[in-house]
Amino acid sequence: MRVLDHPVNVLETDRLALRRILMDDAAFILQLLNEPSFLRFIGDRGVRTLDDAQNYILNGPIASYERFGFGLWLTLLKESGVPIGICGLLKRETLKDVDLGFAFLPQFWHKGYAMESATAVMTYGRTTFGLKRIVAITSPDNDSSIAVLEKLGFVFEEMVRLSKDDEVKLFGVEAACGSV
Repeated sequence: MRVLDHPVNVLETDRLALRRILMDDAAFILQLLNEPSFLRFIGDRGVRTLDDAQNYILNGPIASYERFGFGLWLTLLKESGVPIGICGLLKRETLKDVDLGFAFLPQFWHKGYAMESATAVMTYGRTTFGLKRIVAITSPDNDSSIAVLEKLGFVFEEMVRLSKDDEVKLFGVEAACGSV
């Protein structure tokens, strides 16, 4: 993993580049957030138009970068520059700890990209932001994401409610644990 010093570029791994999500990424965000798998496992963000996607970017990732210095980052294939998903750190009002989040277009699943990007993001969170503990949440039936989290060293801790209708599995990992 290499930390990049350009204000937009954040991380680089062997195969991936992670950078801040920009307003110009609205078409990709619109596509990703409306994938059936995203809607099923992560939830409907109500993003239906390019304007909605730009508002999501402005009020989500960009607001997080400004407030915390981190957020969800666009994940691209380094060689071609093709965006494949998002991966990053989130600070939710409903959780005590910073959590790892990731989502990829289905055609890029089962290629190790979630593991590669999440490993780099967790290392970055620990070294740059001094995070001693990172958590992750997932739908109870999202077996693929649960498998990635367990490979990263996360351990299931409890079921938590993010809202009245949204119960998720909470996983945690301490800085001394895991394979990062």
